[in-house]
Amino acid sequence: MDFSIRAANMEDCKDIARMIMELAEYENQTDIVKVTQKDLEQDGFSKNPFFHGIIAEVAEQHRTQDGHTKIGYALYFYSYSWLGRGIYMEDLYVMPEFRGKGIGKALMSKVAQLGLAAGCSNLKFTVLDWNKPSVDFYVSQGCSDITANFGFHCMRCEGEALEHLAQP
Repeated sequence: MDFSIRAANMEDCKDIARMIMELAEYENQTDIVKVTQKDLEQDGFSKNPFFHGIIAEVAEQHRTQDGHTKIGYALYFYSYSWLGRGIYMEDLYVMPEFRGKGIGKALMSKVAQLGLAAGCSNLKFTVLDWNKPSVDFYVSQGCSDITANFGFHCMRCEGEALEHLAQP
């Protein structure tokens, strides 16, 4: 199947928001999604974007039953650590009917290419421990589980706890 990978633009935000909800449904986390199409437009396409994105797209003849040609995406941002420059892939998603066709690998490969072009020495991301198909896919791409290998845990502070933490 022919598909293309390209940089996301503001007009893609409606489809990115749709696919974020599809991913959240798959992960049973729709209740925690806060981002809207407007947030994506503002945060990804302002003078100083908080994230960058790429889109997987198929030709019209391969569109979904609902008429979608934008069938996958990846969101990423740049980070810095003891390792130096890094790229963090926040989301990688391909609609279920298009999986197994190399689209996820192409999206991840493009994020890696962008990271290397920016001088990054590593690509980081998280994956749910129960999502064995994704874990297996990432391992097959040469990725390693730093939680198991190094004992790191991904931590988050949000809501009232974040407000409290921000108090001097």
